[in-house]
Amino acid sequence: MTRTIVASATKEVIIGFDQPFCVIGERINPTGRKKLAAEMIEGNFETVRKDALEQVAAGATMLDVNAGVTSVNPNETEPGLLVQTMEIVQSLVDVPLSIDSSVTAAIEAALKVAKGRPLVNSVTGEMEKLEAILPLCKKYDVPVVAISNDETGISEDPDVRFAVAKKIVEHAADYGIKPHDIVVDPLVMPIGAMGTAGQQVFALLHRLRNELKVNTTCGLSNISFGLPHRHGINAGFIPMVIGAGMTSAIMNPCRPQEMEAVRAANVLKGNDPNCMTWIKTYKDYQPHAAGSAPAAQSTASSGEGSSGGRRRGGRAARAGGA
Repeated sequence: MTRTIVASATKEVIIGFDQPFCVIGERINPTGRKKLAAEMIEGNFETVRKDALEQVAAGATMLDVNAGVTSVNPNETEPGLLVQTMEIVQSLVDVPLSIDSSVTAAIEAALKVAKGRPLVNSVTGEMEKLEAILPLCKKYDVPVVAISNDETGISEDPDVRFAVAKKIVEHAADYGIKPHDIVVDPLVMPIGAMGTAGQQVFALLHRLRNELKVNTTCGLSNISFGLPHRHGINAGFIPMVIGAGMTSAIMNPCRPQEMEAVRAANVLKGNDPNCMTWIKTYKDYQPHAAGSAPAAQSTASSGEGSSGGRRRGGRAARAGGA
């Protein structure tokens, strides 16, 4: 059974088909969040602290940490800012971290201060990226997210995306990196723009699990990009994609509807022994009073309220958090 081990200084987490779904909190990311970006540039990390604590309290298994506040001179500004952000988050929470950057120097700087065994997010099938990131993963003995796009861009053909994932896995083997340390992102397309997006992902997950024997992740809210009431689509997608074999996702754990779907899927897949996590979480749950309705939720991402958007290069595939 494929198992990807990540860890903080004090806590180990296993990503795997026989494990609870790994929720990677997306909120520490200034992409699309102008207020957060401005704060981080000024050296104000209050929102970062708040987001770190709230995501863990809401049930995040890991936290993604991104400090890409600007596309201007990122090689100069991002390494130091990412290190500072990592150190602050590590001082507050004990969950493993995902180092999220498209700047190689920033990834290496963060790896030097990371405690435990973080996840590197990410590498693509572009040869330049493979030759820059994979040696770092080998040097620091850390797993990496492999995004299924290359120099040709993001293909709408799922067979092409599978071929790119296979290329990354095979290239990683040349560096002595095993498949269990590759977490493939097959790229979830917006269902509003591509009606077969869900079916494509389900088929890809089957192949990735059975042929490449790798764990998987995605920018979960991509599926609902551009649609009203995005959280309803996301919550419906979660148990389906987990049932198809996905083992982790970068998502917003502060959305109760979506976290309920994760926990329910864990129960139904047998990855919540004796339903104990479900019971502990919902034993005091009170349904809404008759005639009342749940508080309205935003129907689309509002920029300041979500951070799931991905930035520069191949990372632009994860569009718009929810």
